[in-house]
This record gives sequence, C-alpha cells and structure tokens, in this order.
Amino acid sequence: MLFELIAVIVAGVAGGGVTLIVRRIIPALPRWLVPVVAGATMLAVSISLEYSWFARHSAALPDGVEVATVHENKAFWRPWTYAFPYVDRFIAVAQVGALQNEAAKDQRLTSLYIFGRWTPTQRLRAVFDCELGRRADLLPGVVLAEDGSVPETAWIDTGRDDPVTRTACAEA
Repeated sequence: MLFELIAVIVAGVAGGGVTLIVRRIIPALPRWLVPVVAGATMLAVSISLEYSWFARHSAALPDGVEVATVHENKAFWRPWTYAFPYVDRFIAVAQVGALQNEAAKDQRLTSLYIFGRWTPTQRLRAVFDCELGRRADLLPGVVLAEDGSVPETAWIDTGRDDPVTRTACAEA
C-alpha cells in the first residue's frame, strides 16, 4: 500500500514536471494545465494499479494453487467500474498437498487462501465432501472425532457446482 502511494505521488510529480517543461517551451499554454495534468496522471496510475492488482497477485501464486473464485467490484464514486468492474478479492485453493481421509475417500482436506485488496491474506484449512457438495472450515472451535471425521454441525452445504468446492475436488 505504501509503495503504491509513493508510485502515485511520483507519477503526479512526473506528469506535472513534464507539463511544466512543455509550458516553458510553449508559453501560450495556460498555467492551470500543470496541476490538472499532475492530477490526471495520479488518477490514471491509481486506476491502473487497481485493475492490475488481480493479475499481479494471481500470477505470483505457486504451482498447485488455483484461483477458484473472484469478486468484481463496482462503486458509484468510480463510474467506469459499471462498464469495467475490477477484481478486489479472490479465493485460491491449494491443490498441492491436499490430503484424503482413508475412512472417507470422498473427503479432501486442503488450504484456502483468501486474498483481498488492502487486506492481509488469510489462510483457512477446510475439509470438502466432494460427494455431497459441502465444506467444513476447520476453525478453532471445531473438534475432529478420533477417526478424523468432521462433526455434522461444522458442515456448510455449498453444492457441487460451487466454484471453490469444484476446484478443491477437481483431483478427487
């Protein structure tokens, strides 16, 4: 976040500086053009960073971690997002290192990574029941049985067509 702020400020100074030099060469240009170009440059760089965030972060994922679902954002103070929404958060599933319970072959234990713009990345362990289309998040209050089974109260019905469940069960 700090580096993006610095990049936006540097871009504004560079845009204003170039306009100032052009204004010295062409004195007929109005004085107000320098701050307008500086502000427009800062806005353009800020928008560019917003739209490139998902591509940068998803490209940096290690092999075996797949993007399962994305959330596109629209906001009234950014009217262009209604025509071109941008991705501000996504969920990735770690398919590498996923474990299967020998007692329940249709269940799969894996890690979910929840990425959000301006928020720290969260890691969540979850068990997916690929046959019934449900998920159990292994939160601190969930206690597994001795045989490794998940209590019925911990399951969340997601359906087999849920993108996160589909991605987690792709190799099951």
